[in-house]
Amino acid sequence: MQRPTTRACYISFRQLHIANVHTASSYNTEPNNLLNQVRVLSNRGHLQEALSIFYTQTQAQNHQTYATLFHACARHRSLHEGISLHHHMLSHNPTNPFDLFVTNHLINMYCKFGYVDYAHHLFDEMPRRNLVSWTALISGYAQQGRADECFLLFSIMLVEYYPNEFAVASVLSSCFGERGRQVHALALKLALDSCVYVANALITMYSKSTSFGCMYNDDKDEAWSLFKTMQVRNLVSWNSVVAGFQIRGLGTQAMNLFTQMHREGTGFDRATLLSVFSSLYGSESNGNKQVDDVTSSSLKFCFQLHCLTIKTGFISEIEITTALVKSYFDIGGDIGNCYRIFMETSTSHRDIVSWTSIITALAERDPEEALFLFCQLRREDLIPDWYTFSIALKACAGLVTERHAMAVHSQVIKAGFEGDTILANALIHAYARCGNIALTKQVFDEMEFRDLVSWNSLLKAHALHGKAREALQLFWQMNLQPDPTTFVALLSACSHAELVDEGIIIFDSMVGKYGIVPQLDHYACMVDILGRSGRVLEAAELINRMPMKPDSVVWSTLLGSCRKHGKTSLANFAADKLKELEPGNSLGYVQMSNIYSSSGNFNKAGLIRNEMNGSSVRKEPGLSWVEIGNQVHEFASGGRCHPEREVIFRQLEGFVGKLKEIGYVPETSLALHDIEEEQKEEQLYCHSEKLALIFAIMNERSLCYGGRIIRINKNIRICVDCHNFMKLASDMLKKEIVVRDANRFHHFKGGVCSCNDYW
Repeated sequence: MQRPTTRACYISFRQLHIANVHTASSYNTEPNNLLNQVRVLSNRGHLQEALSIFYTQTQAQNHQTYATLFHACARHRSLHEGISLHHHMLSHNPTNPFDLFVTNHLINMYCKFGYVDYAHHLFDEMPRRNLVSWTALISGYAQQGRADECFLLFSIMLVEYYPNEFAVASVLSSCFGERGRQVHALALKLALDSCVYVANALITMYSKSTSFGCMYNDDKDEAWSLFKTMQVRNLVSWNSVVAGFQIRGLGTQAMNLFTQMHREGTGFDRATLLSVFSSLYGSESNGNKQVDDVTSSSLKFCFQLHCLTIKTGFISEIEITTALVKSYFDIGGDIGNCYRIFMETSTSHRDIVSWTSIITALAERDPEEALFLFCQLRREDLIPDWYTFSIALKACAGLVTERHAMAVHSQVIKAGFEGDTILANALIHAYARCGNIALTKQVFDEMEFRDLVSWNSLLKAHALHGKAREALQLFWQMNLQPDPTTFVALLSACSHAELVDEGIIIFDSMVGKYGIVPQLDHYACMVDILGRSGRVLEAAELINRMPMKPDSVVWSTLLGSCRKHGKTSLANFAADKLKELEPGNSLGYVQMSNIYSSSGNFNKAGLIRNEMNGSSVRKEPGLSWVEIGNQVHEFASGGRCHPEREVIFRQLEGFVGKLKEIGYVPETSLALHDIEEEQKEEQLYCHSEKLALIFAIMNERSLCYGGRIIRINKNIRICVDCHNFMKLASDMLKKEIVVRDANRFHHFKGGVCSCNDYW
C-alpha cells in the first residue's frame, strides 16, 4: 500500500496528464505510435526496451513522451536512466527546457530519489508553475523528513494557490504539534478534512504529537476521535491508528484495535502486522495487572499472530518473519521459538536483516550462540553491515571473552569499517566488558571522530575498572557538552573509589553548571557514594528529598551500605521497601540475614532464612567462568558438576595451606552459626571463584598472555573472604587476577585490589 504522500504526486500527475491530453494545443492529440509503445512497455516493467525504442527515433519527440518516460523512471527506481533521459531532453530541446508538464514530472522524479535540492532548483527556474508543481516539491521535502522546508514552502504556496487534499496530506506527514493544528484548521476551512487522505494524515500527525508512554485517555485522544468521526475509512485509516498507538507505546490499545479489525472482517496487510508486532513489547498493565500477567497475555497474542501469519501466508515474507522473531524475543518468549522460526525460513529468503534480527535476539540471552550464527552468516557469503557488526560486538561483551572481541574487530577492519564511530564505540564497550582497559583506550585514541557516546563509553569503562581519577581527568578533557549518561558514569566511578567530595561537587554541578536535572540513576549513585563512606543517614535523607519515587536500585544500594556499616534498623526499613517492589528478589532477605549474622544475632538470621523459604524465594546461586584455550568452563559453588572436581579440591587444599602461611584467615562470620568452625571454612573454600582460580592455575599454559593474567567472571558480588583470598593469591603467584563480579572489575595484583578494599 502506497503512503498518502507518495500517492499524492502520482494521482496529481495522472489528472494533469489527462487534462493536457484534451486541452493543451501544444501536444499532439492524435494517436502517436511511439507514445503508445513507450507507455505500454513502461507499464509492463520493460523500461530499458522503452528507452531503447525512444532513443532510436530520429525525429523530434513531443513532451508527452518525455513525461511518460520520466514518470516510468521514477516508478521503477531507475535514477541513472532518468538522469540520462534528462540530458537527452536538454540537448535535443534547447529552446524550451522548462515545459510545465514535463518539469513537473522531473521534479517528481528527482524528489522520489531524494534529490530535493536539485528539484527545488528546477522549480525556481520554471517560468510558470501550477498547483502540481508546488505539491510535488512539498511532497518531496515531506518524504525526506525536512519538516521546516516543507512547512515553509507550503506557507508560501498559500499566497498563490488554495492547496488540494494531496498537498495538505503531504505537509501533515512532516509536522506535528502547533504546526499540525494550524494545517488542520486550514483543512477544516477548505472542507478538506473529510478527504480520506487528509484524515489519515491527521491521525498520524496527532499520534506523533503525543508523548511516548503518556497516560491514555480515550476521550482526549485526538487521533482516536478523528478516526471515530470518519465517514469513509480505508485500510490505511485503520493502519494509521494502529501505528499511532504503537509509536506512543500503547500496545494494549493497538492489539485491541487489531482484534476488532479481524473480528469485523476489515482485513489487514503487511503494514498492519508490522505495527502490531512492534506493539507487543509496549503493551501496558494500566495498573490492574502484574507484569507477569501482561507478559503472559502478550506471549499468547504473539502466538495467535504467529498462527494467523501462517494461515494467511504472510509468514513467507521475510519482514514479517523478522518482526515475529523480534517480538518473541522482546516480550521474553522462548528463545528456541525465535531460533526455530528463523531456521524454518527458506535459505533463499534469509537476508542480512533477518540474520541480524536473530543474532540480536540471541546476543543478550545466549551470546555464544549469537556469535556462532554470526560466523554462519559469513560462511553463507552474506556481507555484514555496520549494524550486524555492532550486534556481534554486543554478543562479545555479553560473553566477556576478549578473544572473540578481537576476532570481530579484525573483521571490522577487513570490511573497511575501521573508521566508523558507532563500531568504535561498540568496540570500546566490548573490550571494557571483557576486562581489557588497555585495548579500550587504544580504540578510543585511534578514533578520528569521537561523539558523546565515545566519551561516555570510555568514562563507563574507567568506572567499571575502578579508575575514578582517570575518569575525572577525561571528563575535564571532553570537548562536548555532557549529557545525563556522562554524569552516571562519573558518579559511578566516584562511588567505587571513595571520592565523596568529588562526587558531591559533580552532582551539584549537574543543575548549577550544565542545566541537567538529576534522574533516578544519579540519585542511586549519590546514595551509594554517601552510604559507602559511612554517611548512611545522609543517604537516607537524600532519598526522602528525591523528587521521584525511589526504585529497587536505590533501596538495594542503601541496604548494602547499611550492611557494611551495621545500621540494622535502617536496613530493615530498606529491605521491606525492596521486598514491596520486588517480592521475588532474594537480596533483601540475604542482606538482612548477613547483617544479623555479623552482629552475632543468629536467631534472627535464621528467622529471615525461614521467611525467605516460606515465600518461595530462592537465592541466586554463585557461578564463575574462566576461559581455558577455546573453551569456557563454568563453576558453581561446591563444584559438584565439574568432571575434574576431585583434582581441583586436592589442589585447592594445598593452595589454601600455602596462603595461610602468608596470612590468609578465612572470614567465617557470615557462615551458618550451627556448624563447626572447620565446616565453615570448608564452605568458604567451595566458592565458585576459588575453584575457577585453581582450575586456571592447573591449565596455566592455555591462558591468554602466557598465563600472566587470570580472568574470572562471576554472576554475583564477590564476598569478603574471596576478595581477601584473591589479594593474597595474586601476591603469591606473582600474577594479575581480574575478577568481574555483578558490580565491577577487581584487578588483584601484588596483594592489593584496584578497589582499595572499597567495594
